[in-house]
Amino acid sequence: MGSTSDKISGMGNEVSGKVKQAVGDMTDNHELEAKGASQEAKGEAQQAKGKIKEAGKDIVDRA
Repeated sequence: MGSTSDKISGMGNEVSGKVKQAVGDMTDNHELEAKGASQEAKGEAQQAKGKIKEAGKDIVDRA
């Protein structure tokens, strides 16, 4: 995956995770809340991975 697709996938996972957490909170479903938190963390990690790839590419391009 490229840096842009990592960041886009990460954003999608982060938003989906937040929605799951909110629905879990409203319905008192702790399992759904936990899954949402996990998915949000996964999304944040994917976005960070994309930013790292982009930074690495920028360094190589400048060399």
